Amino acid sequence: MTNTPTTLVTAIEEGAGKTAITLALARLAADDDRSVGYMKPKGTRLRSNVGKTLDQDPMLAREILGLDAEMHQLEPVVYSPTFIEGVIRGTEDHDALHERVHEAFTALAADRERMFVEGGGDWVTGGVVDLTDADVADLFDARVVLVAGYETPGDLDEVLAAADAFGDRLAGVVFNKVSDAAFDSLDRDGIPFLDSRGIPVFGALPHEKALAGVTVADLADELGAELLTDAPTDAFVERFLVGAMGGDEALRHFRRARDAAVITGGDRADVQTAALDASGVKCLVLSGGHRPSGAVLGRAAEAGTPVLAMNTDTATAIDRVEGVISGGRTRDARTVDRMAELLDAHADVDALL
Repeated sequence: MTNTPTTLVTAIEEGAGKTAITLALARLAADDDRSVGYMKPKGTRLRSNVGKTLDQDPMLAREILGLDAEMHQLEPVVYSPTFIEGVIRGTEDHDALHERVHEAFTALAADRERMFVEGGGDWVTGGVVDLTDADVADLFDARVVLVAGYETPGDLDEVLAAADAFGDRLAGVVFNKVSDAAFDSLDRDGIPFLDSRGIPVFGALPHEKALAGVTVADLADELGAELLTDAPTDAFVERFLVGAMGGDEALRHFRRARDAAVITGGDRADVQTAALDASGVKCLVLSGGHRPSGAVLGRAAEAGTPVLAMNTDTATAIDRVEGVISGGRTRDARTVDRMAELLDAHADVDALL
């Protein structure tokens, strides 16, 4: 095994901000004139690309960090549903898989002063092949940074469970996407409690719209949806609502929404109209391949609300929209730069590195 100091960034749940934090830390280390490497052993944020299903995160890391490594090294395991089924059926060789991951890491770390490894999904992902993030940390002899969210004190249950699994390898916790409403509770009670349990907290990063959501343009691109309006598509979407109720009930429901996409059938003019009357609805996603009426499109144009159309049933549309929004997107170098600024302002970067 290489002696290259290695930091593994893992998370309590998907969409916690692992990619942005991993790449920001690598960027900050590189700014100190250190040669850094990156790896994501289990590709989980999968998208078909030129005939191959690959994780987008290593592709972005290769671009941002200027790496010349091959994708099969950066991502030795494509952790797809097909792969998992193969493992369960016994068609994947457990030992060969571990050796492949080990060899890829050794090659990537050979000429690097620091390695940054991104976990896959959440920290327990990979259990069917004994490659949870705790297993990977042992395999790479890595120190672990745990990324967690915080809304209520009950969220600390999951932090304690993860800390127990990582044991002495856990360097500490970074809380991310913390709302103003939750910050006082975390600062006053949560962080001192974890400290009393021997779990260091490196910092608490505020919720930031540009990092938490996706733009309507990004959403349309990820979904492969048709844009039916000329409305601006730079608004951020952080959540989605399903319009399956009647028009009056839908309007009451939508008026409580904030930065939301509404998913409904293309033939549900009553729900579409209700959504367009709610200021917190940033776009409509219409399923079923039905084109909305001219009246609805005219109302959307007046409201400046984009309308996206998908040729799928509503259940499929919901699954795909949820995947895009809940995962967020570390889109480009600017996203990583902003995360580096947040870490610098709200966390102990020296301790993290």
